Amino acid sequence: MPKINAVLLRLLPAALLAGCASVVPAPAVLSAYVVLGEQGGAIARVLSSDTTCPAIEVDGRAQPMQLRAPAATIAQRPTASSATDSKPSAFPVLTCELPLPAGTRSASVAGQRLPLPQAEARRIVVIGDTGCRLKKADNAYQACNDPEQAPFGTVAAAAAAWRPDLVIHVGDYHYRENPCPDGNAGCAGSPWGYGWDAWRADFFLPAAPLLRAAPWVVVRGNHETCVRGGQGWWRFLDPRPLAPGRDCNRAADDQLGNYSEPYAVPLAPDTQLLVVDTAATTWRGLKPGDLGFERYRDAYAKVAALAQRTPYNLLTNHHPVLGFGADLDKHGQRYLQLGDKGLQDSFGAVNPLLLPANVQALLSGHVHLWQQISYSSPHPTQFVTGFSGTAEALVPLPDDPLAVQPAPGAVIDAFSAWVDGFGFMTMERDGPGAWRIEVHDRHGAVRNRCTLTGRQSRCETAQIR
Repeated sequence: MPKINAVLLRLLPAALLAGCASVVPAPAVLSAYVVLGEQGGAIARVLSSDTTCPAIEVDGRAQPMQLRAPAATIAQRPTASSATDSKPSAFPVLTCELPLPAGTRSASVAGQRLPLPQAEARRIVVIGDTGCRLKKADNAYQACNDPEQAPFGTVAAAAAAWRPDLVIHVGDYHYRENPCPDGNAGCAGSPWGYGWDAWRADFFLPAAPLLRAAPWVVVRGNHETCVRGGQGWWRFLDPRPLAPGRDCNRAADDQLGNYSEPYAVPLAPDTQLLVVDTAATTWRGLKPGDLGFERYRDAYAKVAALAQRTPYNLLTNHHPVLGFGADLDKHGQRYLQLGDKGLQDSFGAVNPLLLPANVQALLSGHVHLWQQISYSSPHPTQFVTGFSGTAEALVPLPDDPLAVQPAPGAVIDAFSAWVDGFGFMTMERDGPGAWRIEVHDRHGAVRNRCTLTGRQSRCETAQIR
């Protein structure tokens, strides 16, 4: 046998691999994940830098994915930022999707196995308000380059290690709206604006381990309205079909793009999750004739009808109806931010008690802390989980929180909170209408334990320090 040059031997494996790559190019998959929509239907999503959507393997059979949104650069539109602090939104990626049939046993894209829904979601992670805040109007520039000060990646990895059956994100994914100021090392070099680069840095890169761990229920926050991150919301996250005019690309269509219908995700035969888009509400309140008032009053009616399907319901939306936070006014005096008045006005026009009687608990965000409130009045427990990455609320809550009324007639009888702490909340099903709740810090350590039975909740620790 003739001798083969040693250099050729070293180069041969690489040459063979290069030849194979030229025949079967590797799919340029940037992210692959599963979101749950109406009736818990699972939708596989893939973001790709290729020119065509990749194939997906479902139960051993390859099939093409459908194009949800093509690569595009969207002309600059009016946003929450000034015209000089905004820019066109560049999306140099395809969004591809495929609804997965009920009973699907396995699904994968480019060798990555996708997480599938369980028959019962017994282990649930709840997170919210995860992005890194860059907002010129508030002179707020979080240190996105410092994982201690912008810890969503750490939170996501710890939550994934808990091995959930389901992830619920209660809204506000995108925060990098404006450029980092010159000389600010904490956020220097961060992408900004409403395009793919900011979405990738703020959400898809840090969330990657948790996107691989379980399917997600995604709730829309005020940072995903059309004047903010709405274009990315509709392209990447919302489980509904992407219809013309709902994409937030034109300001003239915002009355359509800012609202969507409630839907239900089954968690068990006797329990479901009601998902409500309240992104465009306002703390200033709403009155009859306002678009938001009519849309949210209609949403309440649809939620009440959906709630009749099961004896136990959890409701998730972004703005707490029955929670509260605190801030400082221009004189440095503390004031309370009570439950969202726009939703109280619109829901209260249908039901003075604000929620249907068989809603056990609300899962919300928006206020950047963790909070549990149980009521002696006929109101459901409120959990707030806006503590998973964005700059935290720092103003202390009142020493006597039981004296606070977050909504008219709402009487608190049990309260727990964590101010200035990052983490995630978990829920483990403990029987009909019963859940064990744990509050975890950014590394996964348990900082508080609670129970939810019916509408009543109790926690071991009143204030996490």
